[in-house]
Amino acid sequence: MRWVFVVVGVLALLAGIVWTLQGLDVLGGSSMSGSTRWAVIGPIVAVVGLVLLLRGARRR
Repeated sequence: MRWVFVVVGVLALLAGIVWTLQGLDVLGGSSMSGSTRWAVIGPIVAVVGLVLLLRGARRR
């Protein structure tokens, strides 16, 4: 069951990073590029993904 947290955490972390970069207009070519909304949502999703990743990777 821990691997589910790791996989979902990695995916959320990567999505959050991409969304942040698109929101900051570092990655172009999307309707999300240059949008402040995605520059705020991205880091939130990335932090949630990091928490899930760490929770899944933590040993009991």
